[in-house]
Amino acid sequence: MRWKDREGSNNIEDRRGNSGGGRGGKSTGLIGIIVLLVGAYYGVDLSGLVGTPQLGAPQTQQSTPVKQSAQEQELAKLSSVVLRETEKVWGAYFQKMGATYKNPTLVLYSGATSTACGTGKASAGPFYCPGDNKLYIDLSFYDTMKNQLGAEGDAAFAYVLAHEVGHHVQTLMGTIQKVHQAQRQVGQKEANALSVKLELQADCYAGVWGHYAQKDGLFEAGDIEEAYNTAEAVGDDRLQERAQGYSVPHTHTHGTSANRKAWLQRGLQTGDINQCNTFAAY
Repeated sequence: MRWKDREGSNNIEDRRGNSGGGRGGKSTGLIGIIVLLVGAYYGVDLSGLVGTPQLGAPQTQQSTPVKQSAQEQELAKLSSVVLRETEKVWGAYFQKMGATYKNPTLVLYSGATSTACGTGKASAGPFYCPGDNKLYIDLSFYDTMKNQLGAEGDAAFAYVLAHEVGHHVQTLMGTIQKVHQAQRQVGQKEANALSVKLELQADCYAGVWGHYAQKDGLFEAGDIEEAYNTAEAVGDDRLQERAQGYSVPHTHTHGTSANRKAWLQRGLQTGDINQCNTFAAY
């Protein structure tokens, strides 16, 4: 990716020097990833997984200097640039629709942190909280992508961030709110199916962003393939088969490898948000 000379976002909140949220449990194995898929891995609302947020006195957090490895420095800069690129694309898209895009905030943290959706933990992977319009990521997740999922590269990481921004777009459009309301009125199997549609739409939205980012010269040869590989790597079926030797379709919450790649591809090829109606497709 050609990102190193590009402008970064101002909407970054760096909590990595705050000790109040906790710093334990950064990594997770493949079995842990499967468990977390049910609730929050690449998810949008942690309230059902990690408890109710504390609305009383704020947690005491002590700031300490952030000791960054060379990789973390690069990932922090990359995250800022990718977020800025999404701001430009979605800002222009909403403007064309006669609406205003509200930029989300990207929170960098270590171990665990407070969110409006409960306590976010690094072991849950990157996530978006619709309660505070913030994306959360522990940069150590890149190592999980590389070592546990077989997905690495700048474009792979950009896809992860763009997917979470896709959930922000869904929130601004009221989609997440409608899905969560519908999920409360059905059984677990039906709720999972709705979750799959929500996640595949976020993949498609990530592709829509990628369509315009590609036109703007952000991607180099091989970058799109990196993104496709990552989408396939985090398919429910592939993760379940790697962890337990078989897949259980009715427990899927994010979609199969084939479907995740297909919807990302649709967004990339069309650049049209209207082609991302996963709820009408299944």
